[in-house]
Amino acid sequence: MPLMEHLRELRSRIFKALIAVTIGAVVGWIFYDQIFRFLTAPIQAVVDDAQANGLDIRLVLTGVAQPFTLQLKISALAGIVLASPVWIYQLWAFVTPGLHKHEKRYAYAFMFTAVPLFLGGVMVAMWVLPKGMELLFGFTPEDVGNYLSVDTYLSFLIRTVLVFGIGFLVPIFIVALNLVGILSADAIKRSWRWTVVGVFIFGAVATPTGDPLSMMLLAGPMLLLILIAFGIALLNDRRRARRGGLDYDSLDDDEASPIGGPDGLGGVAPIDAPKPLDGPDDLEHPGRSGNDPS
Repeated sequence: MPLMEHLRELRSRIFKALIAVTIGAVVGWIFYDQIFRFLTAPIQAVVDDAQANGLDIRLVLTGVAQPFTLQLKISALAGIVLASPVWIYQLWAFVTPGLHKHEKRYAYAFMFTAVPLFLGGVMVAMWVLPKGMELLFGFTPEDVGNYLSVDTYLSFLIRTVLVFGIGFLVPIFIVALNLVGILSADAIKRSWRWTVVGVFIFGAVATPTGDPLSMMLLAGPMLLLILIAFGIALLNDRRRARRGGLDYDSLDDDEASPIGGPDGLGGVAPIDAPKPLDGPDDLEHPGRSGNDPS
């Protein structure tokens, strides 16, 4: 397909995705009250408990136009979420014609695995969020009011959800790197100490609350998923070895890798020995020798 045809198709895909997002935003505008109660449910229970204990903690709006802009933001967010099957399909339909059969198979596996893992991270985030906020609100002095802006809370909520969702996707990238031959199971095994340290650092920095409980609740499932990814990579390496693939990790840094061979890695066939020319006719037809009657 020429470049202009690709651009026209891309424009069509984007236009269809925007229409779906707009329709989803209209639905979000209609059901704004229900969506707002769902988003504020994690903090509302914390606020009620804090007020029962004598603490003045509440969600507030700090501007004249903020109620209107808040409804716009929540409606747009709802539109993106509700229209996600449509715009994901449009993205897939634009990309998939350029993929080979085995690449499509890997892409299907990636999508079917990534969605449940991301949703699992979102569910863990919604469970962790009230506990982290309850811990942090507990440091509010008795004679001090803690008025939290709704915009600040929503940004806090979205960041927490995204961090947990993306954190649960890390094992998929480990498996993908192993499938393409970039990361071996042996390399994962050798660096397990740094992996554990890195996961805990990510949990400490990425979680918005920053408390040890949230860090552990993010790092624990991530380490378990990485362990499962290591098992998948180990099985894949063994399957590759049974097929006769070359283990590049077994080669020394100064050792040249073999070309060709029985496994066909190099793809270079041996060259036949040259044959001598017997006469002037062979100069006109260099592909045959004088002893060849053909």
